[in-house]
Amino acid sequence: MTSTGAPPVLVTGATGRIGRAVIDLLTDQGVPVRALVRRPESAAATLPATVEIVTGDLTVPESLDSALDAIGTVFLVWTALPQTAAAVVDRLAARTQRVVHLSAPHRTPHPFFQQPNPMAALHAEIERLIAASGLDSTIVRPGMFASNALLWWATTIRAEGVVRWPYGAVETAPVDDRDLAAVVARTLREDGHLGGDYVLTGPESLSQAEQVRIIGDVLGRPIRFEELSPDEFRRAAPPASRPAVDMLLAAWDAAKGQPAYVTGTVSDLLGTPARTFRQWAADHATAFTGSRTGVG
Repeated sequence: MTSTGAPPVLVTGATGRIGRAVIDLLTDQGVPVRALVRRPESAAATLPATVEIVTGDLTVPESLDSALDAIGTVFLVWTALPQTAAAVVDRLAARTQRVVHLSAPHRTPHPFFQQPNPMAALHAEIERLIAASGLDSTIVRPGMFASNALLWWATTIRAEGVVRWPYGAVETAPVDDRDLAAVVARTLREDGHLGGDYVLTGPESLSQAEQVRIIGDVLGRPIRFEELSPDEFRRAAPPASRPAVDMLLAAWDAAKGQPAYVTGTVSDLLGTPARTFRQWAADHATAFTGSRTGVG
């Protein structure tokens, strides 16, 4: 295990949902952390006081040079357009030893993950660049996030007690963000994960309608599920989200009639069971009832 005298870990995407959770876990365990941010003034107000904050931007590769000084490992969350990926990876390879890349399960042999889309292509290209650079690497591939339920369903559950959604019978295995962050933090602070390629899912295959029912159970009131056709769903989506909508519709359509892909990787790496969707929903119940607080 890495000692506290080791070089700091550089975290990109430091103020995002996963990056921030990883920072909290690492600092709680005494691991020195350097956070790459574009706006240091606002980041300083939210990140732990022990975190070293550095300014940098993945779209400006040369801005990473000082951030990478004396860094041992980088947690790479790609939050930019693909044009600068090659230059960023070149800089990582020249200045650090290892990268843990938050990718996607595009290699997973399940039709849900096999539909062509721009994000999968971007992750595949970054992985290719990392492999070609000679960097030691660990790839972490989360499937569906349990927290998507907040983004997708919380507003209409709060307002109307209803979810209008397509492909209610299609099954997914949502992974809790906290389990993902714990796996990432472990791979960053421990030896033994070089070459690791970890697909993370929740512990059970659940239809989307079942997930809505579970939220209702947790809230103590029924949530109505109204099936939308793909065309109805597409028409209701904001124009800016159309690429993501088309990607999801293709994945759900391909996965019809079969269980979700489920791994035991969270349990294997952490030594504790992966959180269930019901656990996640119970811990975030207030987000579906109008309160602004909840477990992160």
